[in-house]
Amino acid sequence: MNKPLRRIAIFCGLLMVALMVRANWIQLAQAEDLQNDKYNRRVAIERYSQPRGNIILANGKSITGSAEVEGTDFRYKRTYKDGEMWAPVTGYASQAYGATQLEAIYDGILTGDDDRLFFNRTIDMLTGKDQKGGNVVTTLDPAVQKAAFEAMGDKKGAAVAINPETGAIIGLVSTPSYDPSSFAGSSSKDAEAWSKLQKENNPDEPMLNRALRQTYPPGSTFKVVTAAAALESGLYDIDEKTDSPDPYLLPGTRTNMVNDGNHPCENASLRVAMQWSCNTVFAKISHEVGNEDMIGYAERFGFNQEHFVPVRAVESVYPEDIPSQNAQAGIGQASNRATPLQMAMVAAAVANDGKLMEPYMMDQLVAPSLSVVEEHKPKELGQAVSPENAQKLQQMMETVVEKGTGTPAQISGVTVGGKTGTAQHGENNEKNPYAWFISYAKTSDGSTPIAVAVVIESADVLRDDIAGSRLAAPVAKAMMEAALEGKG
Repeated sequence: MNKPLRRIAIFCGLLMVALMVRANWIQLAQAEDLQNDKYNRRVAIERYSQPRGNIILANGKSITGSAEVEGTDFRYKRTYKDGEMWAPVTGYASQAYGATQLEAIYDGILTGDDDRLFFNRTIDMLTGKDQKGGNVVTTLDPAVQKAAFEAMGDKKGAAVAINPETGAIIGLVSTPSYDPSSFAGSSSKDAEAWSKLQKENNPDEPMLNRALRQTYPPGSTFKVVTAAAALESGLYDIDEKTDSPDPYLLPGTRTNMVNDGNHPCENASLRVAMQWSCNTVFAKISHEVGNEDMIGYAERFGFNQEHFVPVRAVESVYPEDIPSQNAQAGIGQASNRATPLQMAMVAAAVANDGKLMEPYMMDQLVAPSLSVVEEHKPKELGQAVSPENAQKLQQMMETVVEKGTGTPAQISGVTVGGKTGTAQHGENNEKNPYAWFISYAKTSDGSTPIAVAVVIESADVLRDDIAGSRLAAPVAKAMMEAALEGKG
């Protein structure tokens, strides 16, 4: 063979080697990346070739399903029962727009691709059956959820209910909401429905999960935390006078803080100050406890950290601040911000004798064979307040409902503890305020199956009618009644 031909042969041989190396690199090293590439339609076709597993309530009923579709190479799409009511829990699974919340977090279980379902997939393959997805069993109580959703009506806001003894979330509502079924497919109709829900096209932001992803000034509901700080610091006791002037001069300023209404706030005890929501008393307490310690007491209740339920909830913030701002943060204003989940955790910790449990809404992951793949075990996050002081806080919150600002939350034959809140909104409070209510209810045997937080961001009422007792307390009451039905 002459020299030029030998060079060509060597070159061609090198090309063949390079081709083989490249082919093996793609098939082995890049296989997973290519399989998960969003532009690999074959993966998507396989994904929607069988029904998806379901999201199930605590009573065993499913709130999701799958439906066959025509005119596309995707055989099945997701369906939802009472989609608007449950969207803040389920999130969505869409052929065109991906998945969120429980649908996304447990996608592997629901599609059957999770490594823990390998045995099930192997059996299905050997028996010639189509791959099946597993189910996600939640802690949600349908009666509590329905009561909250109906009580919220056309109000904008959120409500969260927790079992204080376990941390299980039994109700989670955000309004306005959306129906995930409306854009579960990939048609032009789905695209139109999706577009209408986007923030730029819908200022009400129906896809915003206000229960977990929106923070608000908690207003006077935060006074429960400030009262806990007063008791834990040893500076005050429940029925001792507080030596609090009315009005109260904010430290380092010439600004006087005053109270709403004609209530006995001057030198009021903690019980009376909670009963009538005395701003002056709690602002003074926050100042005396000090910013650093107030941050510490707030963090005992879960502030200044994200929570995963397993959906991520943004952190609620008790800030580092100057004395005057710290005094206002102590009454739930200034830069104090909280999610409805966080304030439900505050109420739950008090109701549970100070023990704060980790909030969660996934109870079990179940394989297609009905075997349990994973089960959540209740977890204690810490002691937010001593049992003795928690019981004093309970007395104070029960006084609020018995004969204070929270009387609309009374339930016949049931012990209810609560705290109202009306939080300023906007510069110089020019916007309509937020209406809050946090509460818990006890059964006759002394157990506490529910703690609730409700915030009303806006409602079709006059500004003067916006108050936690008028707008938020009735929602909390409806949820508590639903949870208590059938319990002694």
